[in-house]
Amino acid sequence: MSVWQFIQTQVLGMQWLSDLVGTGLSALGLDLSSRLGGSVHFFIYDVCKITILLFTLIFLVSYIQSYFPPERSRKILGRFHGLGANCVSALLGTVTPFCSCSSIPLFIGFTGAGLPLGVTFSFLISSPMVDLGSLVLLTSIFGVKIALVYVVFGLVVAVAGGALIERLHMEQYVEDLVKTAPAALGEAASLTRRDRLNYAKEQALSTFRKVLPYLLIGVGVGALIHNWLPQTWVETIPLGVVLATVVGVPMYADIFGTIPVAEALLSKGAQLGAILSFMMAVTTLSLPSLILLRKAVKPRLLGLFIAICTVGIILVGYLFNLIQILLLA
Repeated sequence: MSVWQFIQTQVLGMQWLSDLVGTGLSALGLDLSSRLGGSVHFFIYDVCKITILLFTLIFLVSYIQSYFPPERSRKILGRFHGLGANCVSALLGTVTPFCSCSSIPLFIGFTGAGLPLGVTFSFLISSPMVDLGSLVLLTSIFGVKIALVYVVFGLVVAVAGGALIERLHMEQYVEDLVKTAPAALGEAASLTRRDRLNYAKEQALSTFRKVLPYLLIGVGVGALIHNWLPQTWVETIPLGVVLATVVGVPMYADIFGTIPVAEALLSKGAQLGAILSFMMAVTTLSLPSLILLRKAVKPRLLGLFIAICTVGIILVGYLFNLIQILLLA
């Protein structure tokens, strides 16, 4: 086994944990080859694995993010112009461990502070869709190549979407309440290393409490799909890219809640593009986040945002299907 295979299977995939859980359940007399035994094993293993990864990732990302408070982030973005500003904004979104709803207050603050609207939309698209956590989790399930391509495609959608909004000059469709946002952007006090560690710990605990219900639901759905849904059903269900995107919009979860479902669907033979489109739609275009965003922007701009993200996600899905075909060829 190569070093990278060891990292992917034992460190990120935590095969050792799967074996440990399986041994424990077998010792209790549970037949792992049965549907019930397989479901229990899948549930316990995935909950434990994702919890460990979640705490580790959110702690590390939050520690990094402590160096980029809103005011400093605004100043960094203010140094760039044009397409470069969109790229930096999208990249900045990758170090913010936020779901779509918690990204919106930062979007409002950045926009109200005078940053170009297209730049702030690049951040808003990138933040929930692509982050360091998604890169690691996707690597543990799909492998490093698919994970990197997912991140690159997500950044492309964020940059292109923000650039298009900037080009269309949609500033008149921002609600008046956004203009009062600069008061909320204060200069952060200098933090010591202990302050940053405490901040990272608090963020990890807070994030875990928020995502735990979605994590349990996601793993539960994944366990049912993995062990109870016949593979022929998944292969014959028209789970196309467009359908997967539309189905994902009304839901609300983050990358941690959608990964178990994606893992189970992949094991049943679902198209890779449809799976990743579903994940992107859930994390970027969830109904609660759209309702919250409506308070900041007018219907025409909200509709444009939805259209850009939807078209981008669908195109990414079809590109992944093409990649899957080429890899299997």
